[in-house]
Amino acid sequence: MPFKLEPNTLIYMSTPKNLVIVESPAKAKTIEKFLGDDYKVMSSYGHIRDLKKKSFSIDVDDHFNPIYEIPDDKSQLVNDLRKAAAKAKMVWLASDEDREGEAIAWHLYEVLGLKPENTRRIVFHEITKKAILNAIAHPREIDIDRVDAQQARRVLDRIVGFELSPVLWKRLKPALSAGRVQSVAVRLIVERENEIKNFVSEPFFRVSGVFAADGRPVRASVPERIGSAAEARAFIDGCRQARFTVGDISVKPLKKSPAPPFTTSTLQQEASRKLGFNVAQTMMIAQRLYENGHITYMRTDSLNLSEEAVAAIASQITTRLGEQYVKVRKYHTSSKGAQEAHEAIRPTYIDVENLDDATPQERKLYTLIRRRAIASQMADAEIEKTTVEINGAAAPFHAIGEVIKFDGFLRVYAESHDDEPAETDDNILPRMTAGQELAYTRIEATERFTQHPPRYTEASLVKKMEDLGIGRPSTYAPTISTIQQRDYVVRGEREGSPRDFEVITLENGQVTEQTRTETTGSDKGKLIPTDIGCIVNDFLTEYFPNILDYNFTANIEEKFDDIANGNIEWAKVIGEFYDLFHPSVDSALTINGGPKFGERHLGEEPGTGQPVSVKIGRFGPVVQIGGTDSEEKPRFASLLKGQSITEITLEEALRLFEFPRVLGDFEDKEVSVAIGRFGPYVRHDGKFVSIPKDMAPAELTLEQAVELIEAKRKAETEKTIKTFDEDPELHVLNGRYGPYISYKKKNYKIPKTVENPGALTFEDALEIIKAADAAPAKPRRAARKK
Repeated sequence: MPFKLEPNTLIYMSTPKNLVIVESPAKAKTIEKFLGDDYKVMSSYGHIRDLKKKSFSIDVDDHFNPIYEIPDDKSQLVNDLRKAAAKAKMVWLASDEDREGEAIAWHLYEVLGLKPENTRRIVFHEITKKAILNAIAHPREIDIDRVDAQQARRVLDRIVGFELSPVLWKRLKPALSAGRVQSVAVRLIVERENEIKNFVSEPFFRVSGVFAADGRPVRASVPERIGSAAEARAFIDGCRQARFTVGDISVKPLKKSPAPPFTTSTLQQEASRKLGFNVAQTMMIAQRLYENGHITYMRTDSLNLSEEAVAAIASQITTRLGEQYVKVRKYHTSSKGAQEAHEAIRPTYIDVENLDDATPQERKLYTLIRRRAIASQMADAEIEKTTVEINGAAAPFHAIGEVIKFDGFLRVYAESHDDEPAETDDNILPRMTAGQELAYTRIEATERFTQHPPRYTEASLVKKMEDLGIGRPSTYAPTISTIQQRDYVVRGEREGSPRDFEVITLENGQVTEQTRTETTGSDKGKLIPTDIGCIVNDFLTEYFPNILDYNFTANIEEKFDDIANGNIEWAKVIGEFYDLFHPSVDSALTINGGPKFGERHLGEEPGTGQPVSVKIGRFGPVVQIGGTDSEEKPRFASLLKGQSITEITLEEALRLFEFPRVLGDFEDKEVSVAIGRFGPYVRHDGKFVSIPKDMAPAELTLEQAVELIEAKRKAETEKTIKTFDEDPELHVLNGRYGPYISYKKKNYKIPKTVENPGALTFEDALEIIKAADAAPAKPRRAARKK
């Protein structure tokens, strides 16, 4: 049970023995700097107990009571914490303020056998001395409603995972798994991919021109699209003898306002656009910045800034830029189910411009956060937009120019957007008057094509999930990481394909037509569903429509919010879900016979008449010739990278059985090309060399294969720094992060004091291994639960 703080309890700061428990060692190290000798700070390394890993661990008949265990790798840590707590006169539970942190505090209270009279719960959203001392001066009780909300999410996700997985194993393939929020995220990506496949691109023409006004160029374009090449030719022909004059001139003042300070979601999106970080990377770096005391708590959906922070930012702006750049603003959260009332993400000390003790990535993210926070309290940018109409053709041209009259917040920060066009130089127009005659320099009609909806990036997927109310700040990054780890989604590297387009040009009174070529369909870093992801999604959509329904998933998130706010019992929410979900599981498990879900029959093999089909095999998509009911054993071939179950033809499938191909001999040993679980490869003398994706396995020559074999040998030679005759298993190698020792399938870091790893003796290497093996193992840090 949670403890309660009596109204008149006195807190003596002079208590000689205080134990502060936080969830990470980095946070512990930072906090310890702010407290005196009377305080000992220890880390729980995340959760100290959880549901059992290999069993259901939920008592459905007893109000879905979770059955927790202390993992083996945490038992020594728990013993150490118990001993420290027993010696302390006061224990301060200082885990994060969100639901996950609240649950960590509750588990510590329960497992360590703490008592209300000598236990305090403290929270803070920034790790500064002032914030820590203020938290100690104002402790509170454990919020059991938040604990229940976290417990409900954990239990519900365990139910979905444990009950759905056997269904997927039976109907699709072994080792598959499904998650509640992850499955909905995959559905978003699959549906977008289907939209793209079904999209029919239509051509049209855009007309642009360059005119001369008093010797200065004026770039203009026709706003309307032109539907066909014939219409574009007619338009350009009409411009040949046209007299172009300036028509209406419109000058409008515009104001641009700054974006609010970062939430978790917007930080992930902007770090992706501006810095190229994926969402997991952003959260890892932000976590380090927070734990080292540089920024406020990074899991938040609040846009609020404290009055103290706003005053500090305003002072910084005034000092650096002047009062005219200051405009104090209050922002309000509009995202669905906005959770705990943290501040937005901001620097703890706004006057700290550079971090001397940080990595380059940490500095980049910190600068992004700082500039965004400062810009949020700055004046609007004032822009003058001029639109000039140029008449004379079948449709008017428009020349648009913008002049920044006052840069305001743009002096510090400009927000980015997904799929925005590349930046161009400002189009500053020369002075023109109505009726002024302009001469054309060049007029061009360029064929363009309607574009399919863009594939999701990690950043745009986070935004979509937030808009739909799916997930919360703490779950976006783990959700996106999980669907990629399960191979349901990949960050694609679509190369694109050539496409011709027409250009009709009028210059010096002559009209010319030209066919040019461009690359289209290139998508790098976008999220693309795999065959397995598509088939799992189709199966779940058919048999478990509620689980994959966006509104249903968002409603569950709102129920978690209701639990956290004390408005509903968590077991009731789980019970309602289970009564709907469990019968669907039973129904799906009882389906017998028929082909595996997602299997496609392609036709028959010429000559034998054996059926040819494509399906998901144990190690991924495969083509199968023959059936399990025939006397002959079925033959299998893996699909090549880029091939899809939904699109492969019979001819392409049969071609896969041409492998392995024998190319000839090299060094008196056979060289062959084959296709394996991880793609095509060359085999020679019992060794394997991967074939690069830009080389076609069916067309690979013996000479090319030999080049690949020799290139791999050279790379392996350069990797080895030193070997030892005394023990062939001992090597000093070059790795991605520098030299290291490899011994009996284990790797050992070489100390920085060793200036020349190649000079290590056999005895030196053994000493390094012995010292590393004798060092106490650090407790593994628990991942934040989804």
